[in-house]
Amino acid sequence: MTFRMPDHARSDLPAALVVFLVAVPLCLGIALASGAPLFSGIIAGIIGGIVVGAVSGSALGVSGPAAGLAVIVLNAIASLGAWETFLLAVVLAGVLQLALGFARAGVIGYYFPSSVIKGMLTGIGLTIILKQLPHAVGYDPDPEGSMTFAEPGGENTLSALSHMLSAVQPGALAVALVALAILVVWDQPFIKRIKASLWIQGPLVAVAAGIGLNAAFAAFAPGLAIASSHLVQLPLIDGLSGLASVITLPDFTQITNSAVYTTAFTIAIVASLETLLSVEATDRLDPLKRVTPTDRELKAQGLGNIVSGLVGGLPITQVVVRSSANIQSGGRTKLAAIIHGVFLLVAVLLIPRLLNLIPLATLAAVLLTVGYKLAKPALFAHMYRQGWAQFGPFMVTVVGILMTDLLVGISLGLAVAIFLLLLTNYRNPYYLDTRVHKPGEPVRLVLSEDVSFLNRAAILRTLEAIPAGTRVEIDASRSVHIDHDVFEILREYPQTAAIRGIDVTMVGLDAAKDRTDAMREVGRVIRREQKRVARQAVLAESATP
Repeated sequence: MTFRMPDHARSDLPAALVVFLVAVPLCLGIALASGAPLFSGIIAGIIGGIVVGAVSGSALGVSGPAAGLAVIVLNAIASLGAWETFLLAVVLAGVLQLALGFARAGVIGYYFPSSVIKGMLTGIGLTIILKQLPHAVGYDPDPEGSMTFAEPGGENTLSALSHMLSAVQPGALAVALVALAILVVWDQPFIKRIKASLWIQGPLVAVAAGIGLNAAFAAFAPGLAIASSHLVQLPLIDGLSGLASVITLPDFTQITNSAVYTTAFTIAIVASLETLLSVEATDRLDPLKRVTPTDRELKAQGLGNIVSGLVGGLPITQVVVRSSANIQSGGRTKLAAIIHGVFLLVAVLLIPRLLNLIPLATLAAVLLTVGYKLAKPALFAHMYRQGWAQFGPFMVTVVGILMTDLLVGISLGLAVAIFLLLLTNYRNPYYLDTRVHKPGEPVRLVLSEDVSFLNRAAILRTLEAIPAGTRVEIDASRSVHIDHDVFEILREYPQTAAIRGIDVTMVGLDAAKDRTDAMREVGRVIRREQKRVARQAVLAESATP
């Protein structure tokens, strides 16, 4: 019997290598920003790749420690007083996420408007660019993985950009420019026609060139050599025995500590939201437009956090930066995420010294290309042409992420999107053109196709404003869905209107109610069928050897 490598492995293996290269400094940087042991970030990256990757239903999502949780982790470790106590909170957060998955809370992810999701991707892309520019020139006071506007030591994103101009290291800048040139050339059609380019990705070539160029600087031009503080700084361990020494167990004696449960609840909610947002964003970037089962993703993240907390790792979420790098590097299935986790494990055991030769300037160049592809200028023009209902939430989300952090930016964009939705629903629940009304004829109020509870206030005010003694015709013949609250108002209106001498005629209201009930039943049938298909898919996957 001969072994045959799956066809998709030709895409997944190179993509996994790129994600691995990107993940190493991010895992370390997020751990540093979180005030946690450096190796806890690597552990979380390994668990996020192997455990979550194996259980998740996401084809292209990559999980690991998230920058959005760094501040929460930093404050939680300080308030709980011990790293081991915090790890117990991570385990309990995983249990809560499992419960959310079984409670089918993943549906929340489907309620984020596309304008906000696109704004999130663009905001993350611009943040990556702004955060990586200092690393590209050898000025990097903030740790890798920082995604918030405020940085440690009183700096912020904009002040770091101004300060870097007076602290450019020529060697780091040269390495970054060479890496960018390689990445741009590697993306050209004539390179893609070379078969070897399917396996040897541009980022790998850029990393090799960065190591070689810095070695040449050290040998022939010491003044250009990049300092060790601007190289990857992976902790060195001595094989499996050394790995056991960096694994920390949670302190289960703190199980009755109420502060642990508060921290666990906070981590579970924030990590779940970040995951669901990342799932939506990743699915939009997927060239095959596959849909991730969100309930299963919450369960996978819950299991990942339980395991991560048990062995001394940071909290885990699905992460847009690594998922985007996976997609842009040609990843096709979740094998890429799993292999990236295996690469992390093997690398820290066998080649940590080789990894520590990689200049951060090279990895900054890789991330700069990822950021540009997420925030292409053409997208701004496209969103502007969609009108303010799309452009407004999009821009608020982008600016909010740039000036605060991921969750605050998304919350601001979502608030604007909801406001515009309420405004639109307030204005458009019906059609009433007073300009064509003739004396003696009834006032015709034509309800729109979809009348939700958001329209309740507008309809009430309109009905109350109809003068006494008027003849009114309310036409629901076009309506497909009428909310129960609005239906009750329309049902009761003829009785209250009669007191004011208003003659009311209803057209098609009962038929609209029947259509609404039919649509609800169709929705229930569809949901039942989706659950049945999902169960069959899980059973089929578990039966596959």
